[in-house]
Amino acid sequence: MDIIKVKIKNLTGGAPIPVYQTPGSAACDLCAAVDSPVTIEPGKSALIPTGIAIAPEESCVCLLFARSGLAVKHGITLSNSVGVIDQDYRGEIKAALVNHGSEAYTVQPGERIAQMMFVRFAQAQFIPADTLDETERGDGGFGHTGK
Repeated sequence: MDIIKVKIKNLTGGAPIPVYQTPGSAACDLCAAVDSPVTIEPGKSALIPTGIAIAPEESCVCLLFARSGLAVKHGITLSNSVGVIDQDYRGEIKAALVNHGSEAYTVQPGERIAQMMFVRFAQAQFIPADTLDETERGDGGFGHTGK
């Protein structure tokens, strides 16, 4: 297993350091760093602070995902589907939660609200071209392969 080193700064003094729930977990949990409960009405969103800032090693990106339990049981997901925390961002990590459910949901202080995963990345070098290599698929769009 590849280990990515990440410096972490506790911005509130009481925010928990993210933990992996099992040895095989790919993502660790982020918790709500709120002083009091925050209610998200159906169809509405809220930006929930986590109380931490990070500095991952070079060429690593932090990706935020919804917690499956919150999504399935309450309809709570990330408003942007996947959050991207760039390697050079040093501000507080916040989770933009949206309530797709039919009932209001209240986020409690310290509640696990999102998952955070680290992935190595490469930037592309774009090369202008008048033509592209031919492929079997060609310019076939969504559903083109029939699979």
